[in-house]
Amino acid sequence: MAEKLLEIQNLSTSFKTEKGWLRAIDGVSFSVAPGELVGLVGESGCGKSVAMQSVMRLYEERGRRVLYSGSVKFDGRELLSLSQSQMRAVRGRDIAMIFQDALSALDPVFPVEFQIDEALKLHTDLSEPQRRARVIELLKLAGINEPERRAKQYPHEISGGMRQRVMIAIALSCSPRLLIADEPTTALDVTIQAQIIDLLRELNRKLGMSLILITHDMSVVAQLCSRVIVMYLGQVVEEADVCSLFDTPLHPYTRGLIRSIPPMTAEKPERLFQIDGSVPLLSQIPKGCRFAPRCPLAQPLCHETMPELCGSGGHLVRCHRAGKAV
Repeated sequence: MAEKLLEIQNLSTSFKTEKGWLRAIDGVSFSVAPGELVGLVGESGCGKSVAMQSVMRLYEERGRRVLYSGSVKFDGRELLSLSQSQMRAVRGRDIAMIFQDALSALDPVFPVEFQIDEALKLHTDLSEPQRRARVIELLKLAGINEPERRAKQYPHEISGGMRQRVMIAIALSCSPRLLIADEPTTALDVTIQAQIIDLLRELNRKLGMSLILITHDMSVVAQLCSRVIVMYLGQVVEEADVCSLFDTPLHPYTRGLIRSIPPMTAEKPERLFQIDGSVPLLSQIPKGCRFAPRCPLAQPLCHETMPELCGSGGHLVRCHRAGKAV
């Protein structure tokens, strides 16, 4: 087994649009070790989901409307050079993904057991009775009560938290070595969120699988992950272990995300902190540092020159003024 289960080097993803080629992911590099829990954070539109869907090559490549460059190695095997049929064998079996919004991701016209069974048919040699037993086993593993009854129900007949657990069961069906969870707690109440987080932690412990958690919720990352990667407008702007990131965030964007978390104190602040402005469109990417137009520390150099991602001791940051006080 490779020391790094997933190794991404200078990954870029561009899409052909009416405005020409737009680069949604620009030079992303990071790795995930076997059994590691990694958080991928940032606002909506920062490229988190696009980066991970690029790793799995989920975008339609026929017609040359998407271009990948760089390197994505899984257990030492280069994924970007695989054929479509070879890549289909990797998806679901070696790398699986829990997509956002389980109600939309699940097919409304098929019962739960049919949708879990699809991956088993594709990637295993199990007989029909064995697959049926495996479906029940997976539903139990995902924490669903009365799995025999739930397996026969349709997505609209079960709650949002249970649909999310069904998505987890589908992702785990072939025992993948890497699970990508894209906003798995979105639109769930805090009690169900806590249950899903506990479930992912327990699955990591039991199965030893690696996990990449995509989220904009820094509090979820603090509970679950050991290392954090912060993305902004298609680039990695900071990477560190979870304690270092929360204790000494270096990038102004990271500090803004952390300050935006509502404090758990008796006295409520008059106003929650917010990062000024919004993530620009891909057709309006600024010159120099991409965060400069929204940064309270920006100087002329920031607007002219793109900073490199650098650092020491595993704490990397892309900023000319890293660590300066806001």
